[in-house]
Amino acid sequence: MAENFVIKQEPHGGKMRYVTTVDGYESEMTYLTPNPKKIVIDHTLVAPELKGRGVGQALLLRAIEDARKGGYKIEPTCPFAKAQIEKHQEWQDVLAR
Repeated sequence: MAENFVIKQEPHGGKMRYVTTVDGYESEMTYLTPNPKKIVIDHTLVAPELKGRGVGQALLLRAIEDARKGGYKIEPTCPFAKAQIEKHQEWQDVLAR
């Protein structure tokens, strides 16, 4: 059963990020916006205490949902985000080519 995480979007050090705090541990996915039609996901950090709970995938899914709603594409330079998008055929529509 997937957990329901509260994910916020906020500025962070000249970038933007999706962030969630679970059981007191913060996890994030950072991204850049080089233009209005694309974001570049460059880093995902999940607290070690939360590994295996689907936190990273939840952060990525939020980015995918936002890309679909906003009509922009995602370029994943973060190894985690890149591997997950490649693995999920249903997410290919948001992949920047």
